[in-house]
Amino acid sequence: MTNELKGKVNYSINGNIAILEVDNPPVNPLSSGVRAGLSESIAKANADESIEGIILTGAGRSFIAGADISEFGKSYDGPDLHAALREIEFSNKPVLAAINGAALGGGLETALVCNYRMGTNQAIVGLPEVNLGLLPGAGGTQRLPRLIGPSQALKMMLAGTPLTAKKALEQGIIDAISENSLIEDAIAFLQEKIGLSEHPKVRDKNEKVLEARGAENVLAEAKALAAKTRRGQFAPGQIIACVEAAINEDDFDVGMKKESDYFLECLMNPQREAMIHIFFGERAASKIADIPKETPLMPIKKAGIIGSGTMGGGIAMNLANAGIPVLILDQDEKNLEKGMSVIEKNYQMMVDRGRMSQEQKEMVMGLITPTLSYDDLSDVDIAVEAVYENLDLKQEIFKTLDEVTKGDAILASNTSGLDIDAIASVTNRPGKVVGTHFFSPANVMRLLEVVRGKDSSDETMATVMSLGKKMKKAAVVSLNAPGFIGNRMLAGYTHQANMLLLEGALPNQVDSALESFGMSMGPFRMLDLVGLDLGWRARKLADIETPLANKISDELCERDRFGQKNSKGFYNYSEGSRAPNPAPENEEIYKEISNKNNIERREISDQEIIDRCILALVNEGARILEEGVAQRSGDMDIVYINGYGFPIWRGGPMFYANQLGLEEVINKMSAFSELDEEFWKPAPLLKKLSEISGTFGEAPGLDERAELLSFKNANMGGV
Repeated sequence: MTNELKGKVNYSINGNIAILEVDNPPVNPLSSGVRAGLSESIAKANADESIEGIILTGAGRSFIAGADISEFGKSYDGPDLHAALREIEFSNKPVLAAINGAALGGGLETALVCNYRMGTNQAIVGLPEVNLGLLPGAGGTQRLPRLIGPSQALKMMLAGTPLTAKKALEQGIIDAISENSLIEDAIAFLQEKIGLSEHPKVRDKNEKVLEARGAENVLAEAKALAAKTRRGQFAPGQIIACVEAAINEDDFDVGMKKESDYFLECLMNPQREAMIHIFFGERAASKIADIPKETPLMPIKKAGIIGSGTMGGGIAMNLANAGIPVLILDQDEKNLEKGMSVIEKNYQMMVDRGRMSQEQKEMVMGLITPTLSYDDLSDVDIAVEAVYENLDLKQEIFKTLDEVTKGDAILASNTSGLDIDAIASVTNRPGKVVGTHFFSPANVMRLLEVVRGKDSSDETMATVMSLGKKMKKAAVVSLNAPGFIGNRMLAGYTHQANMLLLEGALPNQVDSALESFGMSMGPFRMLDLVGLDLGWRARKLADIETPLANKISDELCERDRFGQKNSKGFYNYSEGSRAPNPAPENEEIYKEISNKNNIERREISDQEIIDRCILALVNEGARILEEGVAQRSGDMDIVYINGYGFPIWRGGPMFYANQLGLEEVINKMSAFSELDEEFWKPAPLLKKLSEISGTFGEAPGLDERAELLSFKNANMGGV
């Protein structure tokens, strides 16, 4: 069965030059109509005796932003991508790629079959397929190493991040940068090349791959990089194997055949489906179901941050990086000086590591202005409060902000769990109040929970979500409810980890099992990092009896073991190091607490550890969904991957549950209910979906959320 062709290629002539313009808005992916148009247009130009050269460019702001993922697994009439690229590569007339914007994935691979490449200053090039669990499957793994060398090509493909035109020129990916009109400059460039007897083909450039033949360090360094930055992922190993073929195979087409085979293996691997789920999930999460697309956005031209500590400084950096001038306020001058110093050091570290130029550092630092006076915030468009978690203090700050800022300014609180409605209640503009839960360190972590109060206006929500995108955050909407999305789910996860410790597991076993599953950090390493004393002190202050699950951590605190902050918690730490070392002296404490609470310690398997901790996330996620706290199950996957170290290649906890099968989830929970019937009681939504063989996000005959409750009106009462 065939499908309707998508996209086209516009054909025009300028003197002796044919201009092929890919036209498939908004970003010109290589859809079926584009592939057909490229083949037809190349043939047409080659058949026209008056044409001596061909320019390939893109309509709008993109060159070609990659393959059309929506076409995977479907069949179409016309050429596949390899056939279309072959027409370009073996054109009788020279072809120049005039890169007017993004040339990503298949877009860069298209440029690599052209004889020449030119970009604008705004052009970006990259092979980001690894981010989708794939490898560049249209010759990228064979041509890029020949053009820039295997070592650089591997770094680029394993990172999956694009290069600017300037860096692409330095590395030799493009031949020139257009400073004026791209098409005029491209025509002039090509006119100079037309008379040459031969035009270079990247496939024939073997010098750099031959240099690497026998140099084991090239592949060894790539494997070390993949192990460090892409732990547990399948595609990086396949990319390295493809480049190994580029280095060692004398026949280019043999390398291409290996690339095709390895690509198919990636395509069939479950990681690919999980990572594409996250790719589309981030885009879905940025949309608020009941807010019209045409909702006007408030321009954010200036921002204010209250608090110059770790969070305030990190948020200020996010805004400055987005080009927004920021005032950072602290009423303690020493704190303010220290905060500005930390920001400067963070930027200097980026300069030292080559991630930023000195000029860029000076530019962003110039956008951040310290102040000791609230009056200086009078003309900001958004004020973000970033002080410690104390409702009274935050309410006091919001009262002041309400008085000193202009009436239409958005007032945001960086709270990890306090009641946004209670904060909004002390202002005269509750519609302009919103929660912005940045994750620490805010200048590094991508997750931003945008918390919707009962009065938060459509304009406020849409503006903050747009600002999140501008700051390159993965922004997810949560209703105002205890713990929002992430921390509420985390409570069950850490509860199970603590119970496993009481029942016989040791911290290292729990952490190792979950890190082998793919979590970036096990729960006990995480608790040591955060500080065991936070919960302990809060319980003592409120005179609350220690819950069973916290009895071990509270006993450790009673013995002055607070975690990394004093080098001893669940683990021991050497001075100046964050690496955990075993703490065998704790094992008697664990046994003692278990005995006191009549818990018989036993051998616990790694699989039980994984199931109990991960399924605790899933069950609470189902409750969050049916209560309307999250808009969609995919949003919770985005939260856990970007904020809590869940492995992207597993697609997030809710996607993982779908892959496991919700019936199997229920069966496992039923077995665990013998240990704790109340905890393992299935969420009604989870139970219902399992009974109809449904899945989160695509349940047959059941909208996972909307049929149960309305997102905007559910649970608006807050905490």
